[in-house]
Amino acid sequence: MIEAIGVTKIFRTGSSEVRAVEDAYFEVQSGEFILILGRSGSGKSTLLGMLAGLIRPTAGSVQIKGMDIGTLSDDTISDLRARELGFVFQFSGLLPTLTVLENVMLPSLFHRDGADCRSRAIDLLNKMGLSERAGAYPSTLSSGETKRVAIARALINGPSILIADEPTGDLDVDTEFEIMELFSELNREGMTMVMVTHNPDLARFATRIYGMDRGRLAERRESVR
Repeated sequence: MIEAIGVTKIFRTGSSEVRAVEDAYFEVQSGEFILILGRSGSGKSTLLGMLAGLIRPTAGSVQIKGMDIGTLSDDTISDLRARELGFVFQFSGLLPTLTVLENVMLPSLFHRDGADCRSRAIDLLNKMGLSERAGAYPSTLSSGETKRVAIARALINGPSILIADEPTGDLDVDTEFEIMELFSELNREGMTMVMVTHNPDLARFATRIYGMDRGRLAERRESVR
């Protein structure tokens, strides 16, 4: 579903350069739960941004469902992301002036019929155990509820791949486990997952693990579920 071929990203400032990702090869098959482990600054978020078409590589190529996204226009890439990819970040970014239901519906406003969008958002909130919080505002939610709303929002357009960038980094241990169990359930139901984290304790939730250090990516061979 996603394939990176020799991707490199170099950031330049004046005469200095930072090689954030160096010659990375990476492949995600349908139904996998891929975890990329690495310390802060190792390049894993930059790699994730290139896989999602948010960052253009300096060298190499990324394909999503057989399409080389480097050859696509910005509008086409944006449309592809909206249809195929859902995003969950460390900080949920819910809009404080919108209700939980409205926050979940927001990404679909330009991609789905309004009535269908509302119905799907309600179904997703039910799945997340948040049906009674649909009319609440983000400031009244717990950290776990906030994260589940963000996950529901990421799923509203029916993506085939869920991209998660340090989604549990701001959570306590118990809430982190709750969210990882939810990700595992989504994966068992067929959702393809790619997640980056600095926490090696989360490796047990993945079907395949990569490690990243100083911009270099390598698959790790320890046993996974």
